[in-house]
Amino acid sequence: MSAIGKMQLVVPETAIDINGHVNNVQYVHWMQEAAIAHSAELGWPTERFLALGRTWIIRCHTIEYLHSAHAGETIHVLTWVADFHKIRSLRKYKFLRPQDGVVLATASTLFIFCDLHSGKPVAIPQEVQAAYTVIGAADEP
Repeated sequence: MSAIGKMQLVVPETAIDINGHVNNVQYVHWMQEAAIAHSAELGWPTERFLALGRTWIIRCHTIEYLHSAHAGETIHVLTWVADFHKIRSLRKYKFLRPQDGVVLATASTLFIFCDLHSGKPVAIPQEVQAAYTVIGAADEP
């Protein structure tokens, strides 16, 4: 189990837009996949949150696109939790092309912890927070 999750993928043709590179919406999809996989790796798969009657709702995404990615390229998506507050958590991401070490994009998602049925924010339980190591800005990959 790692404080920093790592998802590897090969860009499919279906991710390419009319400009010949990965469509910006695809990055959001990969962010979601990486966050879910990392949480599961740390012992908190979606089913465990659902069993508690809790879920994460996205308040906002921020993405800065730095370089293009193309079909057939391997990409690493790194993700980590940057902070926890009473009802919210900030998760960050870095998209890397390992062949040349180029950072393709950086991103973050602000999550709100909510009751699954009412949709209202609730405090993040200590048992959830304990599963994640918060990575501060000085220790980011």
